[in-house]
Amino acid sequence: MNELRLPHGRLQLPAFLPDGTQGVVRAVDAQDLKQIGIQAVQMNVYHLMQKPGSSTIQALGGLHRMTGWDGPIFTDSGGFQVYSLIRQNPKSGSISDKGVVFRVESKKFNFTPEKSIQLQMSYGADVIICLDDCTHADDPMSEQAKSVARTVAWARRCRAEFDRLCDEKGLAEGQRPFLVAVIQGGRSHDLRRQCAEQLLEIGFDGYGYGGWPLDGAGNLLAEMLTAVRDLVPPQFPVHALGVGHPPYVLECARMGYNLFDSAMPTRDARHGRLYASQSPAPRSPLPGFSYIYIKDKKHIKANRPISPDCDCPVCARYSLGYLHHLFKLNDHLYPRLATLHNLRFMVQLMAAVRIINNQQSTINGQQSTINGQQSTINGQLGCE
Repeated sequence: MNELRLPHGRLQLPAFLPDGTQGVVRAVDAQDLKQIGIQAVQMNVYHLMQKPGSSTIQALGGLHRMTGWDGPIFTDSGGFQVYSLIRQNPKSGSISDKGVVFRVESKKFNFTPEKSIQLQMSYGADVIICLDDCTHADDPMSEQAKSVARTVAWARRCRAEFDRLCDEKGLAEGQRPFLVAVIQGGRSHDLRRQCAEQLLEIGFDGYGYGGWPLDGAGNLLAEMLTAVRDLVPPQFPVHALGVGHPPYVLECARMGYNLFDSAMPTRDARHGRLYASQSPAPRSPLPGFSYIYIKDKKHIKANRPISPDCDCPVCARYSLGYLHHLFKLNDHLYPRLATLHNLRFMVQLMAAVRIINNQQSTINGQQSTINGQQSTINGQLGCE
């Protein structure tokens, strides 16, 4: 799959989406994102319904009008907060087959699969993600089994509510958002297969890898990610939810994942960790990768860009020494420039992967043609 055709434009795949969790990619605006080639952004319904609030979003014309972003917007369902808030701290809420109750300060938020879909639709999102019961890979098998059963049941309810709202609004095929379901199951191959098969039977426009994608030591769960990607037919896009560390993005892209989102590149930028490309590793067509820590004293008089091969507006105009100076001053210009650079790095990384994928597709097509011609020749020789 090379692209998604969404209500607010086409999205070339694979693509990285910066997280604008509460309606903003920190330190930059819509024009900044367009300038560096970002195609789409991802926001989060759990956070948006609290700040600025659903009635405010609607009063301001929906997410696109409010943020000034005219490209595709993905909205996460709130499923990750089931893990990060409630499973990590049961005092923050409760989970049942009916849905989720979040406790925030003195308030309670009742959150159901239907409510998640209703809010995402009302915000005007291009890609809507079904509410899922998110777990950590190391959670007990009994919890993983409950999570799968609940995730499938919630996805079925999300599908029904989505279809109802699309019919109610009279949305034609090209006007409808994409609906994505999330595959849970922890480290269990059997549970992941069970979850994928049941979700595929219900039918969705795309699928996502569910659950924390790293093990307890912070390493990518490569075996399970590969297994999940193999469970989904190639005609569907698959989203590596929460994967944003450049080497992990590359690894997942090789597996066949075509969508990625994370706050990591923008958070790294604000905290002084910048991405730099290096010469390709031996026998690799893709650029290498390294970190630059801008606060290091060795950059005080560095009169060179962050990355010599980078074509971002920051590397074209500013030196490492000046960025170091801005960081030490704690000036507001630093996070904007650093964020632009790191996001442009991710855009270039995705472009490199697309080139490699296209080249591989051409080679595979040529090989298929050669194989077909050889079969024809063999058949003719056999006839003679």
